Order: sequence, then C-alpha cells, then structure tokens
Amino acid sequence: MKRILLPAGGAVLATGLLAAGLAGTAQAAPDWATDPLATNNADAKSVVDYWSESNNAALKSATAYYHDAAPTSWKSGGGYSPDGKPGSVLPTGEEKVVASKVKNINLPKNIGKVFWTDKQGKNRWASGASIQSKYRNLVVTAAHNVYDTAGTGDAEVLKNWVFVPGYYQGKTPYGIYVGKTAWTHYDFDVYEDYDRDYAFVTVYNGVLSGGVKRVTEQEFKSFTGSKWTKEEKKQVTKEEYEKWIGTTGNAGEVVDAVANQTTGPDDKRGVYLPTEVSEAKYNAAAPVTTIKPGAKAFTETVIVSDQEAAAYLKDKANLGKVAKDPKTGQWTITRFYTKSWVIVGSEAKYFIKDYGYFIELSKDAGRLGDNVGGQGFAWNQKTGQAVYIFGYPEGPHPDGDKPYTGITPKWVYGKTSGKVYVSAAQKIEEHIGVKGALTPGADGGPWVLKYNNAKRLGFVNGVTSQFGDQDKNGRYDLVTSAYFDGETADIYKKAAATWSGKIVGPNGELYK
Repeated sequence: MKRILLPAGGAVLATGLLAAGLAGTAQAAPDWATDPLATNNADAKSVVDYWSESNNAALKSATAYYHDAAPTSWKSGGGYSPDGKPGSVLPTGEEKVVASKVKNINLPKNIGKVFWTDKQGKNRWASGASIQSKYRNLVVTAAHNVYDTAGTGDAEVLKNWVFVPGYYQGKTPYGIYVGKTAWTHYDFDVYEDYDRDYAFVTVYNGVLSGGVKRVTEQEFKSFTGSKWTKEEKKQVTKEEYEKWIGTTGNAGEVVDAVANQTTGPDDKRGVYLPTEVSEAKYNAAAPVTTIKPGAKAFTETVIVSDQEAAAYLKDKANLGKVAKDPKTGQWTITRFYTKSWVIVGSEAKYFIKDYGYFIELSKDAGRLGDNVGGQGFAWNQKTGQAVYIFGYPEGPHPDGDKPYTGITPKWVYGKTSGKVYVSAAQKIEEHIGVKGALTPGADGGPWVLKYNNAKRLGFVNGVTSQFGDQDKNGRYDLVTSAYFDGETADIYKKAAATWSGKIVGPNGELYK
C-alpha cells in the first residue's frame, strides 16, 4: 500500500487543481532507490581483504547491531489491503514447493549474516538470506542493515558490506560475498520510513582464501591481487656485505659488540652503513651526489599487508612513511636513508636486508545461488498464513535476560497478523506481526511462507524489522515486518535482473 509522506511543516492545500498538481509531482518519483556499495573489483577485493585478514579477525570481532530501541508502545489497526494481485517467484531450481508439517526443522542452507562497518569504525552484523534472482546473486535483509539510519534523511549505505551464508565462529564455508548494489524503497532511502524496512543487495561471486604463496619479484609486480613484501635479514661476510651495500638502494645492518665510531668516506677503516632518518631530515639533507656523511643516500618503498602497516604505525620509534593506495587499497612503507660510515670492531657481524615477495591467492567461489540456493519470493499474500522466521538473535530482552548467543541461527513459527501494527515513535503505520521471542541480531532474517522442510526452501514474504513487548513483562513477544506488496515486488524484480560478476580470476588475481 502506497503511503503519502509530506515534508515536515507542509500544509494540506484546499485548492483541488493545485492538490492534483502536487499528486502528479509525487507520483513522478520512483518507488525504488538504488545505491552502489563496492563499485569495482578493486573496491570489492579490498572489502574481502578487510574481513579476511589475519584469519577473518574482523569477522570474529563484529558485534550484533541493535539499530533502535524497540517501540515502547504498539497499537493495532485495520486489516492490510494488498495493492494488487498476489504473486510469487519460485526458489532456485524448484518447480513446486509444498508446505511441510514436520516439527523438527532443518534450517535453510541459504541464511547467514550480513556484516558492515559503521561510522564509528565498529564492525557489526545482523541476519539475511539468499533469494532467487536471474543471476543467482541476490541477498534480502532489512533496509536498516544496509543503510545508515542516523535520522538525518537521505540514508547512506554502510561500508564494507558483505553477506556470509552459513557463517559460524569465523568460518566462511561458502565464501564471502561482497555487496555491489543496494535496492530499497524510495521512502526508506529518503525518509527512513520503516514501513519500507527491506532491501535487496546484489553481490559479486563469492571469494574463498587460496592461501599465501611466495613468488619472484617479476611475478609479484605483475600480480593484481593482494600482495606484500616481508623484510628478511641474512648474515654474510664483510666482503659480501660491502658488495651488497655498494649497490644503490640496498640496505644492511652491522652488529658490533662495541660502539661504532663514525668516520668519513676517505677513511679506509670505515664501512659504509646508510642510516635511516625521518622524511623531514632526509628532505633537508644534501643531494645524493654529495659524498659526505649526512647526505641523501636512497629511499625504499615496499608493499606491506594491512597487519604490518598497523603494527608499523603503532610503534612510534619507526621513522618511515606509511601510505595507502586509494585505488588498490594496498599499504606501503617508505624509508629514508642518509650516508654514513663507521669503524667497527673485529667481532662485528654483517647482515644484508632483502625482501621476500608474497601474494595472497583467492579462489572464485562462484555465484551465491549456485552454492546455497535461493528462497522464493512472494507478495500481496493474504495475512493469517503460517511462516517460519529465521535469524541470529543475540541481544537481550528488555529485562536484561539474554537467552541467545548469536552463534547459531534460530527460528519461530506463527501466523501473520490480520491487523497492522502501528508505532508512532518510529513512523510505523502498517507492519505485520508474528508472536515470537526473537531478539535483536535476528533483524533482517527472512519470513518464509510454505517452507518445505526437506528441501529447506519456501517463499520470502517479509524480513524481521522490529521487536515488541506486548504484555509489558520485560520479554519480547512480537516480531514485525514490512508488508511485501506490489511496490516491493517491483523493487525485487529490478534487483533480481541486475548482474554483478566476479572479483578474482582463475589464477587468484584481481579480475579485470
């Protein structure tokens, strides 16, 4: 059902002609809104690296997102009126789905967690599911799990958005699926209207880790995926050291039991040992062509992993410059050296510094729907039908009790309300509800109509938006969703016909 949203302070016009003109203007705006998430393969691979670095450390650190306090007062209104004929799209690979009466429920293979980074830099998660689409690349969840709802209007999409089906304690059995494009209702995108709290997100092919491989310098230079260098020291003779250090740009180290005495280039007792300095001191030094202590020697820039960059920045004693390439997302460290000569003792040890070259191999996991299937989709359905609601509840009840961990998915079963639920505090006028005790973390999880327990498939006919405590006993006993009508179907169909593509190529490289 289409809602008419007037700007704050707007007046209702009595003139029929002018009112009709405004109505025509309002209808000119589309019902749908679409926004980019990761716009190209480099951005998408950077998102994968963010979550998968250090054995999926960011995924493990993410916490459930409690988007808003549950409405303190729910009221019920009249029955919901569909805006057209009922319709449905079959699940992936299914010709017919029949409702199952089996009590022991097999959880769907295609539910999982959506992850993102909020404006405070915190990693968050909620629930979502794979849904049928032309290119088998579509995720359905709550719109507040895709858009930042800061209450300022024109909601922005969230950063580092991914879907991980079957996620369990840091494990990504089917890969990580990076969001490419988000689709939602215009009223949510612009007005943060929770009566339209649903979103469809196209995702790139999934990515699985293929491990780390040491390569040659040439292979390293030509590789377009995640890569880094690692400093390595090797003890050598004095002659080998001097040969190595005599080549411009090579660094080394001399370890002596006694304090080194500084000298100049004309002293035959001296050993050339470039000294690392700050960028400012290097820039202020004499030109490279000057042969005297303190003159510029060389700079070296190496590619490092995110973890190494973070560790380097943390140590205030380091003098190098750390930077991140805005296009590739790769971190680099640049070090600066000036010329110096030292007199060392007879027991001195000589080391040369070189770098090993490493690349991170990624595997194309394929399309989401090919790996885990996709639920069907239904709209303009009559209320009062039974649905299964799936999700990952984690938050506490209003009384503080916390029965769920968020580690494994849970479900509730019930019939959708014949009346709409209304909450003035959140501008909700037409939610449908099911009695159930799920808690935050489960929001975004699918409401599945005609669920076939053997095939683990049915028709998504809603997604969890809000939770309520109807009897005021400090326990959630209500789950609500936007009603999926013809406008929802139009948005779904646009998203379901949108292609996304791959991130990595056959050799683990960034796919172009």
